[in-house]
Amino acid sequence: MPTAANRTPATLPAGVSLERTHKPELTCPNCESRGLTIFYRVESVPVHSCLLMPTREAALAYPRGQLALAWCDSCSFITNAAFDPRVHEYSVRYEETQGFSPTFRRFAEDLAKRMVTGFSLQGKTALEVGCGKGEFLAMLVEQGMASGVGLDPAYRPERLNSTAKDRLRFIQDFYCEKYTHLDADLICCRHTLEHIHQPAEFMRTIRRAAGDRFNTLMFFEVPDVVRELKEGAFWDLYYEHCSYFSPASLARVFDHANFLVHNVWLEFADQYLMLTGYPAAAKFQPTPPTGMQDPAEVCKLIEASTETFRESLTYWYSQVTTAAAKGERVVLWGSGSKAVSFLTTLALRDEVSAVVDINPHRQGTFIAGSGHAIVAPESIKEIRPSLVIVMNPIYTPEITAQIDSMGVKTKVVGLGT
Repeated sequence: MPTAANRTPATLPAGVSLERTHKPELTCPNCESRGLTIFYRVESVPVHSCLLMPTREAALAYPRGQLALAWCDSCSFITNAAFDPRVHEYSVRYEETQGFSPTFRRFAEDLAKRMVTGFSLQGKTALEVGCGKGEFLAMLVEQGMASGVGLDPAYRPERLNSTAKDRLRFIQDFYCEKYTHLDADLICCRHTLEHIHQPAEFMRTIRRAAGDRFNTLMFFEVPDVVRELKEGAFWDLYYEHCSYFSPASLARVFDHANFLVHNVWLEFADQYLMLTGYPAAAKFQPTPPTGMQDPAEVCKLIEASTETFRESLTYWYSQVTTAAAKGERVVLWGSGSKAVSFLTTLALRDEVSAVVDINPHRQGTFIAGSGHAIVAPESIKEIRPSLVIVMNPIYTPEITAQIDSMGVKTKVVGLGT
């Protein structure tokens, strides 16, 4: 993104507020301290952003909720204080996979290999909480683990193509108390904890499941909110993500549930926050891993985020609307949650011609909230956009190469770059 000197000043989009409101009556769902401060609001956002909408009318009529992001100055955790878990609709209609991208598959395959070899998991068992379409669990078993069990209401058996399929079992349900009897050498949870409104309660359930098996490895992966705050990445703030973790707050919830944190680190161009740990044998005084940020440092970053979000919101709104006013066509590449948040937060409609996605299961459906059509990559040969905005910049080289191969000349930029 250009320097502040080159940004075009503008008012915030309608329905967006960066005013602060302290709520002493609210309890942190992460460390259970009292008192939260709301710092980022969006009045009307779709309550789901990965559900496939069959028509434009259904997309426009999809239920909406409110974002009211609040931080805890004790642990630096951020929660949506307006979140209502009753609106959750995780089902086979939920299309979350990034596995159609070669870039993402390389990352996931390498991660699975490193987990199996680095922690000597060959011949051992895995339990994945929130396994999606089962791709990563299959990779773990393909890399040498003996077997795996995955839980996710969005799992679809016809979608999994793996040589390890006969050593995998899937349960189309949410993980809860009735599944604590499922034990494993590895309990894995990737990009699920941020969807959990009460992470402290959830982690205590996981701890009860582990019991006295103190060698059970925990591996959790969530988006890193520190990057989102530094970039003003409003496109990464949406209703399903009701919980936002920094390294400090992620370690805190593990400590709080009586786990020993082994390591906390970043992956995937520092977008993803990873944690490994083990069940603790007894209550203990936690020692943060070396180099981890203090919660107070993260809170300072949150306090400074008002201007960062303002600049990011106004910059991207100006980029899209200025191009549209010139008669130029703008296309978004990537139709997942980032696109939904980008379009609905900025209240963009005709200014964006279409949304491209490589996932064939998304093509022909519509974006919840904004109603934009999701089209195949080949469609840009007809659209001939002047600007393609890549929803995740890590995919920019992959997407640029695909556009070049189709002979389309256009400007390609990634969000946050």
